[in-house]
Amino acid sequence: MHKVLSEYVLSDMIVRYLVNEDGNVGFETIPASLKDKITTSKKYNIDPLVQIFIRGDDFSGGFANGHTMRNGQQANSLQYQSQKVENIKESQVITTILKSKSGYVVKHILTYHNGLNAFEVKTVFANKSDKNICLEMLSSFSIGGLTPFIEGEASESMNIHRIRSCWSNEGRVITESVEDLQLEPSWSGHGVRTEKFGQIGSMPVRKFFPFLAVEDTVTGVVWAAQLACASSWQMELYRKDDSLCISGGLADYDFGHWMKVVEPETEFETPTAYITVGIGNIDNVSQRLLSIQKNNINKLNKFYRLPVLFNEFCTTWGNPSHDNIKKIVDIIKGKGVDYFVIDSGWFADEKYGWDGTHGDWIVSSEVFPYGLEETVRIIREAGMIPGIWFEFENCGYLSKSYKNEKHLLTRNGNVITSGLRRFWDMTDPWVIDYLSEKVISMLKKYGFKYLKVDYNETIGIGCDGYESLGEGLRQRILASQEFFRRIRREIPDIIIENCSSGGHRLEPSMMKLCEMASFSDAHECDEIPIIAANLHRVINPCQSQIWAVLRKKDSKRRIVYSIINTFLGVMCLSGDVYDLDEEQWKLIERGISFYNSISNIILNGTTYFFGSKLKSYRNPKGWMGILRKSEDEREAIALIYTFNGEFTDMLEIPVGSNYEINYIYCANENDVLLTNGKLFVKMKEEFEAVAVHLKMIK
Repeated sequence: MHKVLSEYVLSDMIVRYLVNEDGNVGFETIPASLKDKITTSKKYNIDPLVQIFIRGDDFSGGFANGHTMRNGQQANSLQYQSQKVENIKESQVITTILKSKSGYVVKHILTYHNGLNAFEVKTVFANKSDKNICLEMLSSFSIGGLTPFIEGEASESMNIHRIRSCWSNEGRVITESVEDLQLEPSWSGHGVRTEKFGQIGSMPVRKFFPFLAVEDTVTGVVWAAQLACASSWQMELYRKDDSLCISGGLADYDFGHWMKVVEPETEFETPTAYITVGIGNIDNVSQRLLSIQKNNINKLNKFYRLPVLFNEFCTTWGNPSHDNIKKIVDIIKGKGVDYFVIDSGWFADEKYGWDGTHGDWIVSSEVFPYGLEETVRIIREAGMIPGIWFEFENCGYLSKSYKNEKHLLTRNGNVITSGLRRFWDMTDPWVIDYLSEKVISMLKKYGFKYLKVDYNETIGIGCDGYESLGEGLRQRILASQEFFRRIRREIPDIIIENCSSGGHRLEPSMMKLCEMASFSDAHECDEIPIIAANLHRVINPCQSQIWAVLRKKDSKRRIVYSIINTFLGVMCLSGDVYDLDEEQWKLIERGISFYNSISNIILNGTTYFFGSKLKSYRNPKGWMGILRKSEDEREAIALIYTFNGEFTDMLEIPVGSNYEINYIYCANENDVLLTNGKLFVKMKEEFEAVAVHLKMIK
């Protein structure tokens, strides 16, 4: 049996700490409005507030060993010691201390920032003994009691939502029932049911986003969690009785070869987890989690409106030069572009070219015969802020740096080579001095105020130098993030773009360091709006930089489709800009004007999703509608896309009453009607897009 130890209201959420007769503590959270709906007849044990496994522990029974390290010997022996609540800088901090007979204490720290729709959780392990303690697992969060609103096992009433990701196909929501994942308890309560998933390596959004949601489909409640972790991570679903439990944090020893030695009188802190619970569906509740990320952005944001960028990569394909940059600048100046980014290739070697020579970072005198400063001057005189591309954490196989093995990462004594890249040891002072000279000094010398940081391979399970391969990886990633902070300290007004083959680093701890991110490497694909819309569930669109690659062969329909895609985030132009005709440019400039008028809605708003259930992304069939309302709901944008298929009827999106149409951006003079709180749009072609700006009636 257990009872409520304490209970706190955080905005429209309640968090509850439970305790049983042995002093074990558990954690649950519910929407405040549904407190009276909690059932009292569920039969379940408290799931530990902190999941911990120390080398030498006994594993849980029930066939768990090898599948999960949850609920081992130490996790079930932690006992309640104390709890305190502090109000610090418009935040409420709840610290719960658990004690162990093994000579350590664990601090579970919940932080709620006033006014947000989610809260943060992390765990601090403090070794109070006189011996080293070897951690093999420590959770960032652990939540039990799901679902508290349905009696018994809640059969056929819970769905699990995860977000899968792979290169140029980011953010696909996968929904499975508890039954499909075999997370029903057994007839006797024996036998652990578990589903562990995550990512191993230095690309934290590879295969999965660090995101998990559980939906009570009967009550209409969703619990969602997101990890702020740029190295290997894991999440788990676990069950033995009437309640489902979830947890997550660093990838453990079984999954990510992580072990950490904590010396006497020292502490270890986990990555932070973002948690929320709300009424609605996965799309609604994912927006709640983003309130924390938006709070972080507000501390970085330098924009009074979202900028328009031009990145020359899809124009020159890695072969920028003084001459072609000047040619591009002469065409786009005066057209509303704020930043001009010189992408990969500015360091091209006369013999080997650019692909594989990054790492030495020497400006090519062949492609910039007048010096890079002259090219930068031309960009500035055209009224644009210059930016440049780096991939500084690794080096290509044709560079001299590639052979500098003394300062490169190793595994089991061998230099780690992934594809055509090797990795600097970012904890090595020599490396930091080298990169400070090559990167930071170069940015200062030429006056670059925009930095695109790419990252196109993964370290894998880990590297030498610490007590485990996984800890080696974690330390190197933290050191990389510290170098990002160093750049910002030395160049406070710089804008940093987080890119990793497009979208491989779209997790909260990296997004906290950067103003924006490349949404994907889907440069010219038909599925761009699908991917860009997906990301509205895991990053804020004001940080999601979306390609609009324009070609001379593009029809009016295609140009508008490409431009409207960028209304799902931050506009980034590229392509055959010097071959476009006057009519094409008029369409583009109309689109830029529309984008500027809706900037505040992209910056501060909430997204709603409509349309067909899409299966294939490469060959999508159906349509998609995205509605984004401003924070005060006085304005909204509706974006409607068609894919493969026929559309004989008007497509419909509910937008709410008291709006009127302010402006329409389309290619085919589409019929658009707003009546009874619904927007109707007549689409005429496949792969067509229409954007509608709505304003509240005065």
